Parts: sequence; C-alpha cells; structure tokens
Amino acid sequence: MNKPKIMTVYGTRPEAIKVAPVIKALQGDSRFDTIAVSTGQHKEMLAQVNTMFGITPNHDLGLMKPGQQLNELVSRALAGLDQIIDEEQPDAIISQGDTSTAMAAALAGFHRGSKIIHLEAGLRTGNIQSPFPEEANRRIIGQVTSLHLAPTNESKENLRRENFRSKDIVVTGNTVIDALLEAASWDTKFEDLQLGKLAETDDRLVLVTTHRRENLNAMTEIGTAVRELAELYPDVYFALPLHLNPLVRNVVLPKVEDLSNVIITDPLPYDQFTKLMSRSTLVLTDSGGVQEEAPSLGKPVLVMRENTERPEAVTAGTVKLVGTNRKRIVAEVRTLLDNQPVYDAMAHAVNPYGDGKGARRSVAAISELFNVGERLPDFNTFAQSSY
Repeated sequence: MNKPKIMTVYGTRPEAIKVAPVIKALQGDSRFDTIAVSTGQHKEMLAQVNTMFGITPNHDLGLMKPGQQLNELVSRALAGLDQIIDEEQPDAIISQGDTSTAMAAALAGFHRGSKIIHLEAGLRTGNIQSPFPEEANRRIIGQVTSLHLAPTNESKENLRRENFRSKDIVVTGNTVIDALLEAASWDTKFEDLQLGKLAETDDRLVLVTTHRRENLNAMTEIGTAVRELAELYPDVYFALPLHLNPLVRNVVLPKVEDLSNVIITDPLPYDQFTKLMSRSTLVLTDSGGVQEEAPSLGKPVLVMRENTERPEAVTAGTVKLVGTNRKRIVAEVRTLLDNQPVYDAMAHAVNPYGDGKGARRSVAAISELFNVGERLPDFNTFAQSSY
C-alpha cells in the first residue's frame, strides 16, 4: 500500500509559522509522504521562517507582485497550484487559516479530488466583511474540507452550528503555540541596536503592531494614540515593527518618528519578534496571531478591533477589545500601565489556545483519516495532557 501523500500549502509568514510544526511532524512520521508548497505571498518573510524552522519547500510559486489585487492573486495561485497538484497527485492538502493562499489551495485541491484538511478551522466573527477577506475565505474553505483541525472548543462549536459533523472535527490546540515554544528556546539576538540595548534594561515596553486592511482608515487615530501615550509616559518605550505597506507607514510614521522613546523598525524576523513579545510589558495590536501568542508569554493584549474571531482569550481575561478610537486606546493602555492589580489579572489569566502539542494531535487525526492510526484526545484548555 502506498503511503498517503500529504501536501501542505502556505504563502504568508503567519501561515508558515503555524504549518511548520505540522510539516516537521509529518516529515518525521514514516506513515506519510509529505510535500511542502509555498505560494510566496509574503516572499521575504517566508524565507526567514523556512530557514528558522529548517523547512525547504518542494515547490515555490513566487506569487509576490507589487500592487496586485486580490482577484489577481487568487487566480494566479489557483493556476499555479493546479499544475503542482496535477504533477504530485496528493491524497490530501493541508490549508491553513484564512488567507487567499489558503482559500486557493482548498479550491484547487477540491477540484482535483484531493481531501482537504483545514488547519485552524472554525474561527468566526459572524461578519463576512470583518476581517476582510479572511472571514469569507475560512467559510469557503470549510465547505470543501474533509477534516477540520479546530484550535479550540469554541471553534469546534462554530463548526457544529454550521452543521459540520462532529466526527470530522478534531480540537488540536493552535500550532502557533508549538512554534512559539520552540522559538522561545532559541538564543536570539536583536539586530536593531536600540532594541538590543533596551533588552538589557528593566524599562517598561509597549509593543505596538498595526496592519489590518480594515484599519487603514483608522491609522491616524492609532498613530495619534501612540504619540499621546509616548508623551504621557516618557519613561516607557514603545516599539513599532511597522508593516511595509506604504498606506500604513505614510500615516503612522509622521505621528511618532520624532519621539525618542518610540523605536520604529521594519517587520522583525519571527525569532526576534517572539523575543520582543517576551520582553514587552503589554501588547497593543490588531493582529490575529499575536492574540494567541502573547498570552502564552504572560502578556496582556489590547486588540484594536471591534470584533475578533479569537474570543477565547477575551473570555479568559488576557485579551481585551478596545477598538480604534484614540481616546479609548489611550485610556486602556494607561489603565494597564498605572493599575498593577488590573495588569496582574490580565497577565496571569489562562491561555486557552494551546499546550505545544497541536502538531502531534493534527498528525494523529490525519493518520485516522487515512486509516493508518488513531486520533488523540481533543485539546482541553483546562486539562493537563500526559501524552
């Protein structure tokens, strides 16, 4: 009997980080043949992650193109992936998350008769326009998926409400925690001299990240809020690894670039960003992945969005939605900087997203899908697993 051939497709840095533990687990499992395919949606940042985790894609489409629109990206991804699927004939394709790459991979594989495995399945905001286009992408992927690898019980319940069968859903914990725990063990040095010096002090540090498409109109408010906070707290540092999108930089930079306690860098390699999160006092972000990662490091997270597809940490108390209004952002950051009991309550809340064994559960579930093994017990936020 031929081994099941599993193709994992990824294109952005967050995807690469979350699939890396699964690719490595599949590569180390003699029951499977495994293929890694990069669409190159985030070319430079992908290369960094591949190198850090020791992954060499078998195919790289190199889809990065300045100024391309979503329809162009998706059409090129579909065409390129179709050729690779025709050549490799995978039994299953792992599609991670909710990017344009993930949606294209799921559709291309479905059209070719491959089973679709959705890693990080079941995230929902309930608003198809927010985040855009991610909410639509993940709903589309779900419709063609054979095995839903849900990160949390709440994600599983979202899928059950949409009438997906329980037997097709496995709660794995999020593999981003697997990757984070590995990265936290690395001996990482900051390339930026200011960050390097700051890392050797006990000064308080607020990490700020903003890049979401739906927040572009609010960047002025966000930039102004950071400036106001930096002026109110001259002894607190604010680190902004700023997205390369000129629509972001042209609005945010003029608000903060003249302040001595604001450290502006280009996007950091994953290992350095992980180290910066670990060094920070709190995190102010509109990122999805950071909402999962920072709580594992004991960092309170203020999310500059009106809703989130990751409500578990909000319920647990380690993440708080603050929107994009300048006054609200400033007030919430000030509370955490000035009120130690409130800060401690958020910093010590339970992280509901994973225990570092998400890849192991994922591969076990895939083995059951192909009748070469059995799934492991589902991840439970409040239970300690021993396997």
